[in-house]
Amino acid sequence: MGRYLNPSNIGFQNALNSQIYVDKTAMIERLNQIIGTNEPMICVSRPRRFGKSMAVNMLTAYYSRGCRSKELFQGLAISQSESFEKHLNQYDVIRMDMQQLLGEAAEVVEYDHGKSALRYIRQEVASELQEYYPECNVTGVPLSKALWNVSNATGRRFVVIIDEWDSVFRNYKEDYLFQKEYIDFLRGLFKGIVAEECIAFAYITGILPVKKYGTQSALNNFQEFTMVDPRWMSEFFGFTEREVTALCRQYEVDFSEVKKWYDGYHLKDEVDIYNPRSVVVTMLEREFGSHWTSTETYESLKGYITMNFDGLKGIVTRLIAGELLPVNISRFKNDMTSMNSSDDVLALLIHLGYLGYDETASAVYIPNEEVRLEFVNAVEDTGWTEVIRAIQNSERLLLDTWMMNQSAVADALERIHEENVSILNYNDENALSFVVSLAYYSARKDYLIIREMPGGKGFADIVFLPRKHTDKPALVVELKWNKSAEGAIDQIKDKHYCQALEGYIGKILLVGINYDKESKKHQCQIEQFEK
Repeated sequence: MGRYLNPSNIGFQNALNSQIYVDKTAMIERLNQIIGTNEPMICVSRPRRFGKSMAVNMLTAYYSRGCRSKELFQGLAISQSESFEKHLNQYDVIRMDMQQLLGEAAEVVEYDHGKSALRYIRQEVASELQEYYPECNVTGVPLSKALWNVSNATGRRFVVIIDEWDSVFRNYKEDYLFQKEYIDFLRGLFKGIVAEECIAFAYITGILPVKKYGTQSALNNFQEFTMVDPRWMSEFFGFTEREVTALCRQYEVDFSEVKKWYDGYHLKDEVDIYNPRSVVVTMLEREFGSHWTSTETYESLKGYITMNFDGLKGIVTRLIAGELLPVNISRFKNDMTSMNSSDDVLALLIHLGYLGYDETASAVYIPNEEVRLEFVNAVEDTGWTEVIRAIQNSERLLLDTWMMNQSAVADALERIHEENVSILNYNDENALSFVVSLAYYSARKDYLIIREMPGGKGFADIVFLPRKHTDKPALVVELKWNKSAEGAIDQIKDKHYCQALEGYIGKILLVGINYDKESKKHQCQIEQFEK
């Protein structure tokens, strides 16, 4: 067993020994199906702390000839597969952690763009190959040639696994020559006759998808699975709702609160993904909060959302308020520096896990309260005082609503509109909806907020449905533009919008809000309704 060649299975053993382990070995069966095909190259990109390294350890334990892992996998999903024993510990595995290797290279070699670092990586892997196969010529030649020499002499094929594959693009953002040299290194390894005849399967994983040059991927023979296009890999990107529900039952944690804090990544095939790190910490510590993002500062998020692109401030503010906003991700170059528009920034934030992506609507949104809290933390240091003031005043507005203080509610909306006029095109109900959503920011603690909720003979504009732990009244809000607040209340009644609150019993406040274009004033009317 070596560090790079045929590593041990201790990483996977540690995962199994942990207090919480969620079985993701069904992924191995799908990967076994591509061995020996024309598409054996896989790139999986997902956010930090979403289980990338755990998957690497799992695949190493399964494929590495340096392990005896049958007992480790007994009882897990893969052990039920017909392909289980066929591929179990049958390959020479080369595993590289690029983040670690680049860090080591920076300490021991003189920096010369990427050549010295890449030379160090080749030498490290080649030295183990030479030790393992002394009869083969593997030193002083490209890594691809070394693999060819070993495979040609022994008839064995390799599985290549690279963790943090995108470290060069994240740590050397401006060093484009190093990036090109690194891509050439990977091309030499994963394309051509060496890849076809010597590599049975390759799995690389990181945060970013493969870098684009023009419109083409730099490694166009890889199947890519990303946060915007996960395909069949969806259920392996994090914890599924079924898995989280089971953990909540086991650890007696309120599932509705876990869903509020950590759900929100809606991937294909109606798969909802939860942040694994955050769920595990919540189960063990019984404490809700920002567990995932606490591993980093919010400085990086702040740096991106304050980029000088027209409209970006307004977009971020609308996202904080809970809106779903259109995005064009097609021009994103899959790096952290080629930012030419607000769409590029939003696309990057999707891959970093700070935004969710709705493929059907081609739109972005803040996925959950954990991430929303980080946006607010980042905004606090940006000088966006009007946005922070609205958030800070939202508690008072909510109290005024419960007390049915109509004039105070109207005045609060007026202030938010005036202070955010620079980022608003205030000419329709959508703009009014944004002001209302931002004004009621703090309501998320006590309410599930649903826009365009079907009920009765139409759709209620905004419904605030109380969460289980609160005794607060439900709110049904109807918005009007240049009409009347009274007319908004009448519409709630006439179209029976309260029927949307099926199963809810208790007090409901009907809230009608209107913006008058002539007076440029907001009006509010609140009535109580018992259901």
